[in-house]
Amino acid sequence: MRLSDEKITHLSHIILKQLLGRDIIDILEEEGEIRKEIKRSIIKLLRSYEEVDENIRKKLQSYSKKIVEGSPEWDVLYQKFLHEEEAKRGFE
Repeated sequence: MRLSDEKITHLSHIILKQLLGRDIIDILEEEGEIRKEIKRSIIKLLRSYEEVDENIRKKLQSYSKKIVEGSPEWDVLYQKFLHEEEAKRGFE
């Protein structure tokens, strides 16, 4: 999943607004700095998922039996490997 810089910036504004509106955080920095950190976190998470996706696809391509992307077998194996990767990386 790729998001444009504008969409990530928009998400950082929404997240900060929700955090402030629910009194979940106390502001110790300028809001701009907090939004930048939220944005960096979103980018880091998206990159991690891109890496996970790449690793899973390589694993599926390495099978001696050709597994067609989009087939039920491919979907089941992809989800299985995805859950394994998420657990390894602490995404769950």
